[in-house]
Amino acid sequence: MDMKGFKRITLVGATKNPMKYGNTILKDLLGKGFEILPVNPNYDEIEELKCYKSVKELPKDVDVIVFVVPPRVGLEVAKEAVEAGFKNLWFQLGAESEDIRQFLEKAGLDYSFERCIMVETSDKKMFLEV
Repeated sequence: MDMKGFKRITLVGATKNPMKYGNTILKDLLGKGFEILPVNPNYDEIEELKCYKSVKELPKDVDVIVFVVPPRVGLEVAKEAVEAGFKNLWFQLGAESEDIRQFLEKAGLDYSFERCIMVETSDKKMFLEV
């Protein structure tokens, strides 16, 4: 998946809990200048950002949806994302599964497994060039 030009990132599994990756990743990407749209049905806002209850509520101009949830949750949300028309899905380490891979390949989507979004965006200038 080519991330060049990605600016608007959805984070499924974003959380207020500073001990969880869903918060660490959110703060990291915000600090790099990305626009983040958190998704978690348990919050109305996270880090002063509107939090969406599901991917179905998201605006359609999201560049990539990043998953930091258990695979059983990720598969269901991936199905909702595909149904909503999203094409780029990124699964953090531990969020991926063979069931998800099979679903995404059958749907013909661009996806990422086994790569960390924080590492891959460590040179933010490369990704935020216009």
